[in-house]
Amino acid sequence: MYRFLLTPRWWGINVFVLLSIPFCIFMGSWQLGRFEDRVQDHRTATEQVTEAKSEAPRPLKDMLPVTKATSGKLVTASGRYAKQLLVPGRELDGRQGFYVLALLRTGSGEALPVVRGWLPGTAGTARVPVPPAGEVTVTGALQASETPGDNGVSAQGGLPAGQTAAISAASLVNLVPYDVYDAWVTLSKGDAGMKAVPAAAPPDSGLDLKAFQNLGYTAEWFAFVGFVIFMWFRLLRREVESVRDAELGLVTGEEPVAVDAAVK
Repeated sequence: MYRFLLTPRWWGINVFVLLSIPFCIFMGSWQLGRFEDRVQDHRTATEQVTEAKSEAPRPLKDMLPVTKATSGKLVTASGRYAKQLLVPGRELDGRQGFYVLALLRTGSGEALPVVRGWLPGTAGTARVPVPPAGEVTVTGALQASETPGDNGVSAQGGLPAGQTAAISAASLVNLVPYDVYDAWVTLSKGDAGMKAVPAAAPPDSGLDLKAFQNLGYTAEWFAFVGFVIFMWFRLLRREVESVRDAELGLVTGEEPVAVDAAVK
C-alpha cells in the first residue's frame, strides 16, 4: 500500500519535508537567540546606567567614541557655552515638553551638545534660562548621537529657527559654524531649576519593537515546522485512502459522469 512513497513525486515531497524541518528549526532558534541577546543587552545597559551614577566622572576625551561600554558613563568637560537650541516633542514622566540644548565650545574648538534640562509645554525661548557665562565645567552622562525616526526621535523637518528635532552631529553641524562632537551629554543635575534628563540605554540595547519582532519570528518559524508535518501527514492519508479505494474497486463520483457523457 505504501509503495507510492517510492514514486518520484513522493521522493520530492519527502526531500522537501526533510530539508524544510531542520531549516525552520535553525531559523527559529536563531531568532530566539537574537531575542535573548537583546534581553541580555537591555539588562546589561540598565545595570551600566545604575552603576555609572556611583562612579567617578572621567574626562570626555577618554570616553570617546561612544560605544555600548561607554554610553551612560559620567564624563566631565570644560568650555564656554555658545549657541542654545530647543529640542521639542520630548516626553518625561508622562508629560510633553522639550529639551534645552546648549553647545559647549571646548578647548579643542569642537562643540559638545549638552542637555541642560527639560521643561514642560511647548518649546519657546521666552521662559528658557540663558546658559551661564564664562568658563564652566559640566558633568553628565555620555550619550550616542540620536538617529531621526529611531527610538521615538522625531524626524520632523521645517522647525522654527533655534530648534532641532534630533541631537546628532549630522543635524547640528548645519546649524552652527563649527565642528560638533559625535556625542552629547545630559547633565546629572538640571541646570537653572530645569529637570534633569535621565540617561538613555545605548542604541540597539533595549526591549524595543525589533526585539519583539525577533520573538514573533521565532514563533512563526516553529509554527512552520508544525504546518509542514501536518501537511505531510494529510497528503499521506489522502494518498493511502486513494490506494485503498482503488484496491477495493470503488469508483469516485466523477467517473460515472464522464462515462455517461461519453455514451451520449
